[in-house]
Amino acid sequence: MNDKMTSRPHLLIIYTGGTIGMMRDYDSNALRPFDFEGIYKNIPELNHLNCTLSSVSFDRPIDSSNMQPDDWMNIAELIRENYDSADGFVVLHGSDTMAYTASALSFMLQDLGKPVIFTGSQLPVGDLRTDAKENMITSIEIASMRKDAEPLVQEVCIYFEYKLLRANRTTKISAEEFKAFFSPNYPLLGESGVHLKINEKNLHRYPVKSLKVFPVKAQNILLLKLFPGITRQVWEHQLSTPGVKAIVLETYGAGNASTEAWFVDALKEVIDRGIPVVNITQCISGSVEMGKYETSRTLEKIGVISGGDITTEAAVTKLMFLLTRGDGPEQIARDFPKPICGEISE
Repeated sequence: MNDKMTSRPHLLIIYTGGTIGMMRDYDSNALRPFDFEGIYKNIPELNHLNCTLSSVSFDRPIDSSNMQPDDWMNIAELIRENYDSADGFVVLHGSDTMAYTASALSFMLQDLGKPVIFTGSQLPVGDLRTDAKENMITSIEIASMRKDAEPLVQEVCIYFEYKLLRANRTTKISAEEFKAFFSPNYPLLGESGVHLKINEKNLHRYPVKSLKVFPVKAQNILLLKLFPGITRQVWEHQLSTPGVKAIVLETYGAGNASTEAWFVDALKEVIDRGIPVVNITQCISGSVEMGKYETSRTLEKIGVISGGDITTEAAVTKLMFLLTRGDGPEQIARDFPKPICGEISE
């Protein structure tokens, strides 16, 4: 690493929008954007951290419900532009689609050698019982941690409510609780309490640390969730949607689905047209095990791809990444089950 890594780490805060970047005006009760130029004044606890900070904000803060792949590219470009001058990055983002954005960035930022920590909050800075301060302060502290003159964390993560999670293993589970995110199939990367503990054995490391930024563009991906009582008319109508390039199929349990002929035949016709279909479980945790039961063995026979224990957010963004890269159906069938950056178990 460069000589700068022997001094105080310099971190870049990237504000994209969301509750964590807002403060309440108690005269009007309205929320207004946080002044990051005065971050040390508004959050004096940051003066105790062994790092320096600078910030950049989107010209127009985005509610995360409006976040699109073009916005993911803007975040990636800001990281690329500041990669040599910053030792780590903290991305402030609305919580609703944070897992999608952070998962996408994990695929876009290859050979990453520095931390990219996403965080947000359920309440604005300055509110009673706000979670914004703790989430922001600890995210910054984690991003500044070093070992042997290198950043301790060198991957894209989400920090929320005392937990550090791998970004592409994370899903949002609550709209009200401070514990809004969960990593169902991969252990915690770290945990904050009286002491801040990082589980180093769980961290992802690239063998080569020379950042490469790959684009991800919006693709016509169909996300389908099975339910008892889905009719033939609805099923065939969804699968016949014009322009679909790939399908993420949320099945039951360990990857099971109906064996009705009309259901299987319509799915096989889609696969025969060269449209990849990825099978993931709609359960909160667990993994697809293609062929374990007869109801998934049928899917395996017609060429449905196993999504293993990948999250919905990572499955969608990984397909976007592979399709943007130009992968065809055979290559996607071969490569999707293989981990790129720790998003799926081998």
